[in-house]
Amino acid sequence: MAATKYVKHILDLPRSTKRALALTVDISLCILTIWLAFCLRLNDWVALSGVQLLTIPVSLALALPIFITTGLYRAIFRFIGWSAFVTVIQAVTIYGLAFMAIFTAIGFADIPRTVGIIQPLLLLIAIGLSRFSARYLLYDAYNRILRTTGRKNVLIYGAGHEGRQFGGALGHSADYRVVGYLDDDRTLHGSVIGGIRVFNPRDMLKVCVLNNVRTVLLALPHISRKRRNEIIEDLREAQVAVRTVSTLDAITMGNAAYAKMHELDVEDLLGRESVPPDKELIERDVRGGVVMVTGAAGSIGSELCRTLLKLGPSSLIILDQNELGLYNLQAKLSGSEHESITIVPILADVCDATRIATVIGKWRPSVIYHAAAYKHVPLVEQNPAEGIRTNVFGSLNVARAASNAGVKRFVLVSTDKAVRPTNVMGASKRIAEICLQALDGQGSATVMTMVRFGNVLGSSGSVVPLFRNQIANGGPLTLTHTEVTRFFMTIPEASQLVIQAGAMGTGGDVFILDMGEPVKILDLARRVVELHGLTIKDEKNPNGDIEILTTGLRPGEKLYEEVLIGNDPQPTAHPKIMRAQERFMRFEELEKKLEDLERFIQKDDVNGIKMLLSEIVEDFEPPIDCTNVDAIDPDASPCSNGSI
Repeated sequence: MAATKYVKHILDLPRSTKRALALTVDISLCILTIWLAFCLRLNDWVALSGVQLLTIPVSLALALPIFITTGLYRAIFRFIGWSAFVTVIQAVTIYGLAFMAIFTAIGFADIPRTVGIIQPLLLLIAIGLSRFSARYLLYDAYNRILRTTGRKNVLIYGAGHEGRQFGGALGHSADYRVVGYLDDDRTLHGSVIGGIRVFNPRDMLKVCVLNNVRTVLLALPHISRKRRNEIIEDLREAQVAVRTVSTLDAITMGNAAYAKMHELDVEDLLGRESVPPDKELIERDVRGGVVMVTGAAGSIGSELCRTLLKLGPSSLIILDQNELGLYNLQAKLSGSEHESITIVPILADVCDATRIATVIGKWRPSVIYHAAAYKHVPLVEQNPAEGIRTNVFGSLNVARAASNAGVKRFVLVSTDKAVRPTNVMGASKRIAEICLQALDGQGSATVMTMVRFGNVLGSSGSVVPLFRNQIANGGPLTLTHTEVTRFFMTIPEASQLVIQAGAMGTGGDVFILDMGEPVKILDLARRVVELHGLTIKDEKNPNGDIEILTTGLRPGEKLYEEVLIGNDPQPTAHPKIMRAQERFMRFEELEKKLEDLERFIQKDDVNGIKMLLSEIVEDFEPPIDCTNVDAIDPDASPCSNGSI
């Protein structure tokens, strides 16, 4: 116990102090080996005197600069290995050649020439033994200390190259201890790799119980998404936290600093295959062109920018009114790999028609991806005027400026909430679609295209970050309703769909993604909890970890989402993208209603706004508050004639 305490004291010393200690040891070894070299040569225990003492300062003057410059003191002794010993051999060899040149080749009276040969050999043995003795004493003690500090036991799923490298890196971790590998390869079952046993995944439950394992790490970078999802489903039954590694490449290079576990990707939580992009479609209008993204600092906008950069445009115009968000985005996008692409940050509000027209007229993009919007349903429901100002008139400003500047394509990022909307946000996005369809119907030279998709996992306001934060705080998880279902896709899927849809558009098209079956939010909540290695607290399991509570549907919120208005979706060149031809107004008819809508917005007349929304979007039936009406036009007010 006392020895362990002493070793811990050494390990806790500052790095500079430990280097000074190693330097002191090497100085002592130089002096000791010189004395031993004389004793061996003269075959007697002798005391150095006279010119013999000259060998000591010469040895130190040669050894210390050589040892320092060759990196002999950069190694961590408790982790020292063969590569560090090679460095010792190189350093002592250089020293030995210099020492022999002085005392063997040149020579001094009363100093035997063989001392110049014997001393470097003795020094090599002495320094090598000192390094490995330190490793033996400190490493074993270090491991004993780790075992008494409550390290968590983990299993690594995957005994391949990456898994073994990560297991080796975790061997020096103060937080985790690898107790085994899981692997599908039957020939590995029962074998031992680096002192760690490989188990059959079918025995996972038993292995986890016997070894008190609460965390399983996925080290399977090359398997298919389908197989990955199957493994994750199996791990849910074991009630363990499932983690992954983001930078396996760095780990395989031996950098233990990267041996960190991360939350599962949102794709893993979604539990289905991502929609693969069509290379020809996704590059068609981007490579070599000037491309603009509005709302670039948002979740979808920023992912669009990252995807577009990989496709090789000549310039990327990133536009947003969020100064900090735009600054951070520019910093993330800029790098040596994209140095040939001009990235232009533009601070602008899409509601400022003059500013938008100036920017588009100056840069003349060939394609504009319009992602700028307010899309959080409760906030837009409480601030309908501002939501419509941005979602409708902001979109119209950008579309008109694009048409006037001769932009080739304009792509509106829309939402499934625009289908039979029950909230202001959905209605505002549907009106934005109608505006673009009406502009296209006027014969605009710009191809107007819209693309709808469901909820985006991992975006701002998404349920997954919310659930993770709630779990980190000990729960409970909150749902609006136990029967709520949503269509989901990942942020990369959404951005790729937008780009491909823009390339396929011929004018006035509404594209939708075949997202498969909708996901029940309650099931998603359970999945997130279980993949954190926790259990649901309910009537069946009152001692569970995390409770799930329902708070009731928010204003304007649906139980179920849709992606089509009509029932006749048409296939496209992409197997997962469909085209829906929606009904819309002629622009002459729409323009009058937009003027009325703008007047209601200026007066912040909520009931008047909702009335006009219901006139433009035939499926929108908002609740009207007739007890608190302050309409600017009594004849237009929905409560003036008793119709509501």
